[in-house]
Amino acid sequence: MHDIRFIRENPNAFDRGLARRGLEPQAQRLISIDERRRAIIRVNEAASARRKVVPKDLAKAKSENDEAEVQKLMNEAAELKETIARTDKEQREAEKELRDALAEIPNLPLDDVPDGKDEKDNVEHHRFGAMRNYAFTPKQHFDLGEALGQMDFETAAKLSGARFVVLKKGLARLERALGQFMLDVHTSEHGYTEVAPPILVRDDVMFGTAQLPKFADDQYYASNVAVERARRLKSDRDIFVARIETIGAKLSPYQTKNELPFAFIELPPEVPRLQAELINLQNQISAYDRAIENLEKRIASVASDLWLIPTAEVPLTNLVRESIIDEAQLPLRVTACTPCFRAEAGAAGKDTRGMIRQHQFTKVELVSITTPEQSSDEHERMLSCAEEILRRLNLHYRVVTLCTGDMGFASQKTYDIEVWLPGQKMYREISSCSVCGDFQARRMNARYRTKEGRNIRHVHTLNGSGVAVGRALIAVMETYQQEDGTIAVPDALAPYMGGVKKIEK
Repeated sequence: MHDIRFIRENPNAFDRGLARRGLEPQAQRLISIDERRRAIIRVNEAASARRKVVPKDLAKAKSENDEAEVQKLMNEAAELKETIARTDKEQREAEKELRDALAEIPNLPLDDVPDGKDEKDNVEHHRFGAMRNYAFTPKQHFDLGEALGQMDFETAAKLSGARFVVLKKGLARLERALGQFMLDVHTSEHGYTEVAPPILVRDDVMFGTAQLPKFADDQYYASNVAVERARRLKSDRDIFVARIETIGAKLSPYQTKNELPFAFIELPPEVPRLQAELINLQNQISAYDRAIENLEKRIASVASDLWLIPTAEVPLTNLVRESIIDEAQLPLRVTACTPCFRAEAGAAGKDTRGMIRQHQFTKVELVSITTPEQSSDEHERMLSCAEEILRRLNLHYRVVTLCTGDMGFASQKTYDIEVWLPGQKMYREISSCSVCGDFQARRMNARYRTKEGRNIRHVHTLNGSGVAVGRALIAVMETYQQEDGTIAVPDALAPYMGGVKKIEK
């Protein structure tokens, strides 16, 4: 979320930042909404101030028996009450309009981010290691996994549909080992605190890290069954109520005002049928009311209407939402290994085979909360922490700086780590490390108190994969594959594999 004060004071700089992202100017539109909001506030405050004075003036006029002045002041008081009520409503509407407009605008890139339209314009930063030479043609991970009988996409499709996988035996253990290895390195050597967060979160938590509202279609939504049943029952009940109103209108000419429910002057053939239908509908509505009441009691006792996290960045960053932290606690570094869920709404036809693009996957996430002065150095540090995982696994990779057209919505600057996959013969993203400035902090109302204690400022937030476990599994499988189809276990994972040195059928 952007600071409207910054936009008012730096409209040209704001629009230049948007232009670098390929977006149209927005500053004047936002300033116009804000000016209208501020004008409404001024009217409201003036009316509220005057409303406090009127009772004193009214008391004085009454003591002086000035009936004309009394009536004038009473009329003014009524008008002020109406003005305050109207401007309260207008202020809420203007604030919502401004908030909604700001929520749809991405973060501005830092000055050193390269300009560009898409991934083709990303700039390579550095590489580690070299591509391995094989005496055979390397296979892709899914061919290896299926041949081992330990990677099952067909059964996963029966259970859940496309873009899911069942891992078994050695590959299941290898995936678990990767997650444990990453957590151990980050917590024991890199200073991150391990957290086991909820993976179901509320709307405002998803809003805080900018998954909502713009990217709702990419998320999975979990609704309690009782909630859906109550909604359906209420919908059906509304249909019955509408039918009762229709029947009532048809029966109305045959009812007297004094005799209820039915005292008919003349009974056409359809009247008894309508009467019976009316009684039946009223009984059904009573039954629906009881069912809805019981469901709402159940709903009140359980969490419902929650989002499945697309990354642990969401709950980890929101740990500091709506709070004020002492500067001495910063930087705050946390990590988690969690399941992640993404709808991949825009991925039709992309990576349809294998584990590259799954609806459910495991990832180790790194999150840092810092002061503005610390965030740039912390970004470099986070990148090195993620790189260390791949270095210890001896995987060849490169680091690229994303251009303005390829950055994420909330990011000011992003480094991607792309691991080399010998089977695919290409680099694939395995980690993104982003600095977001105070963009997320403003959405979460996350702040800190300076050491002197005199100022309250918004924190800066950073997040990065440390790293994606599923893609690390793919990279290990393809890099450490043997000509006979087995997979050697990297030395770094040996302590987690119980003596298993290779994955074999």
